[in-house]
Amino acid sequence: MDDCIGFPGMHLGAMRQPSLELDGWCLDDAEQRRARAPDTFIIPPKKLRSGLTRGALAQLLFMIAVEDGEEPERERMWVVVRRRFPGGYLGVLDNDPTCIEKNQELWSGSEIPFEPRHVIDASPPTPGQPDGGGADAQAALVADLTLGGDADRLG
Repeated sequence: MDDCIGFPGMHLGAMRQPSLELDGWCLDDAEQRRARAPDTFIIPPKKLRSGLTRGALAQLLFMIAVEDGEEPERERMWVVVRRRFPGGYLGVLDNDPTCIEKNQELWSGSEIPFEPRHVIDASPPTPGQPDGGGADAQAALVADLTLGGDADRLG
């Protein structure tokens, strides 16, 4: 499927990119979607999407296979960032998909490799949480959002 985008340049060891055909899900490319609909599909600035830290929340657009012959469902879900890698992240899914029943491929707690181009929304780490970045990280992210400018204008 053309919309399922790979992870060139990521160094995730043995972890491979998700595949709609093999895994029943993959990630949609937010930058490509933004380029196709710049007035209606808004994403955070690239600087924010590229600077997520451990404990931050990233909202991603998942493409999920539902039944043979049907178009995949697209669902927005949150992932907690656990690790940064050159060119991307490894996160843990923080909610369950609603378009499919509980399954072995995709559920809360699944590890999700992703890149900044997959992020459609983001939230800083919660101060005081084990994975949180504390007050300084949150203040820096808020300052970047308020002073750093607009959403990316691609295309």
